[in-house]
Amino acid sequence: MTVASTKQPRHAAGPLYALGLEGSANKLGIGVLSHDPATNQTTILSNVRHTFVSPPGTGFLPKDTAKHHRTHFASVCAAALRDAGVSPAQLSCICYTKGPGMGAPLTSVAVGARALSLLWERPLVGVNHCVGHIEMGRVITGASNPVVLYVSGGNTQVIAYASQRYRIFGETLDIAVGNCIDRFARTLRIPNDPFPGYNVEQLAKKGGVLLDLPYAVKGMDCSFSGILAAADVLAAQMFAQDKLLAAGGALKEGETRITPEDLCFTLQETVYAMLVEITERAMAHVGSRQVLVVGGVGCNERLQEMMGRMAADRGGSVYATDERFCIDNGIMIALAGLLAWETGFETRLEDSTCTQRFRTDEVHIAWRED
Repeated sequence: MTVASTKQPRHAAGPLYALGLEGSANKLGIGVLSHDPATNQTTILSNVRHTFVSPPGTGFLPKDTAKHHRTHFASVCAAALRDAGVSPAQLSCICYTKGPGMGAPLTSVAVGARALSLLWERPLVGVNHCVGHIEMGRVITGASNPVVLYVSGGNTQVIAYASQRYRIFGETLDIAVGNCIDRFARTLRIPNDPFPGYNVEQLAKKGGVLLDLPYAVKGMDCSFSGILAAADVLAAQMFAQDKLLAAGGALKEGETRITPEDLCFTLQETVYAMLVEITERAMAHVGSRQVLVVGGVGCNERLQEMMGRMAADRGGSVYATDERFCIDNGIMIALAGLLAWETGFETRLEDSTCTQRFRTDEVHIAWRED
């Protein structure tokens, strides 16, 4: 576990440096950044990423993803330090993703973090993946105290800050929205390179027919498994139509031709409308006019557009980042870890384990003041 030491907050005459190691899913990200406590200036020095890409129609298995991370860990780490122009001796701490995420990939990177900590005699800081996304989003966009929509392949949460915690106002009741989209991409055998959500987005831009899918908002929470099942049924109908037409047959009178573009368009419009609804409800509850969208799904232009329209109607604004920062990366782990380390937090070597279900609201945000 991550523990607070008895030391006072750390101060330095110049900038502090942190190495961040991220590997909670199929992306191995390692980066270096500096933070000057005197000026509160954060500088990104390197951001190197290597992605495990599985064949179309398949997902990434934990064992294969962990093997990928182990294979590329040393070379990606060396590249990150080289790009940053920073030596191990200059590092204040080594930060790694403690969770949440897939067990085997998380563990493979944690082992690497422990090895570097022992080799270079640098302290370890275990970081909550979700908090890393939030802090990186706040730094890059300048959002002061927004409602956060955190959407990725493994997480879907609506979050607001209060009393040194990131409080969860709503979340998925089953699968994450990114997992829903990724699994539907497998159904359609859409390529996973650069990532399935991006390819679904490009197809959706060419669609325009809104088909019938469930809409599953339950208070402040969402459910996506039923929507995925219904989308898979529509996809099966599309494949049957294609087979019939290829054999020289014809559709029934009044039957609509289903296309991959319309299926992707329908799925996006439905699930993103749900996310906008629960985010707006959270904004009303906390009295905020800012929305910060983080996580891999946060790169989606249509989601940003829909969220922006809602925020504008409330006299507010939406903040988002591009794929360098919204997709899993090492510098977000370095940032959250260094902020915690500056307040006196460290992770003892014997506690440097991983927690697949490490909730966002379990973390003490000691570096923020109310």
